[in-house]
Amino acid sequence: MNEKSVVIAGGSGFLGVSLAYHLAKSNFKVTLLSRNRPEAKGQWDFVEWDARTLGPWQAALDGADAVVNLVGRSVDCVKTPDHCDEILRSRVESTRVLGQAMKAAAAPPSVWVQMSTAHIYGDPPALICTESSPFGYGLAPDVGRAWEAEFAHSLLSEQRGVVLRTSFVVGRNRGAGGGALSRLRTIARLGLGGKVGSGKQGMSWLHERDMNRIFERAILDSSMEGAYIASAPNPVSQLAFMRSLRRSLRMPIGLPASELMVRFGARWILRTDPELALYGRYVIPKRLIESGFAFDFPHLDDALNDLK
Repeated sequence: MNEKSVVIAGGSGFLGVSLAYHLAKSNFKVTLLSRNRPEAKGQWDFVEWDARTLGPWQAALDGADAVVNLVGRSVDCVKTPDHCDEILRSRVESTRVLGQAMKAAAAPPSVWVQMSTAHIYGDPPALICTESSPFGYGLAPDVGRAWEAEFAHSLLSEQRGVVLRTSFVVGRNRGAGGGALSRLRTIARLGLGGKVGSGKQGMSWLHERDMNRIFERAILDSSMEGAYIASAPNPVSQLAFMRSLRRSLRMPIGLPASELMVRFGARWILRTDPELALYGRYVIPKRLIESGFAFDFPHLDDALNDLK
């Protein structure tokens, strides 16, 4: 089989580096588009861009087989007006300029795989969400709507487009931050990994190996098109997630935190958004399951034990 080339936009973070390693091992020619060269070393090319304006980086797309767009400012921050604006703009503007570049290319990629967010469904307290569920309200759903709308507008008529509404990815630290799991492990090791608020809020999660396999399938499988939830088939409550994490760390103690404590600690100590811990959702990857995708890690205990 001929080596396929893929361009990963936003490839210097945890998700991008993990995917780049995976695709390189699967005999893809990988090019990372990013503002900064990743700390991790691997078998890929690096091209600098600003994710907003056209430039010499466009040449990386011309003749590539696929493009994957992961660009987006982290939501792990205090939601000031400036941060909220950048969370939205970073996603919409990068998607727009990728579309402009591919429109100008002589041989644009035939497949565009676009990251989106499972947060688009909002924070229903117990409702199980699938791809056909209604979207929620608030910052994250609004950002998700705008992100996907720009993708739909920018996708070329001859391209196959796949949107992956991705949940919380658990993975290893490769010098790219390790994802939010690193922070949760630290909290659990300090004995603070107990119930947060009601503890009933959903935590939909996905092992990084399955994430990478879903992205690879989206690139290669011509039957995949449209929006898919990218999440393990067994979401759990926040209480159950932290219990499983403590078990994997052999930490018997997990002190609870009230909503008031979380709002104060997140804002003034961790410098992040308390709603990331206080709210959640239960999502099921119905379309992936129906297509026969077999998860390597469908259960949380196995996923966390693998990542020790």
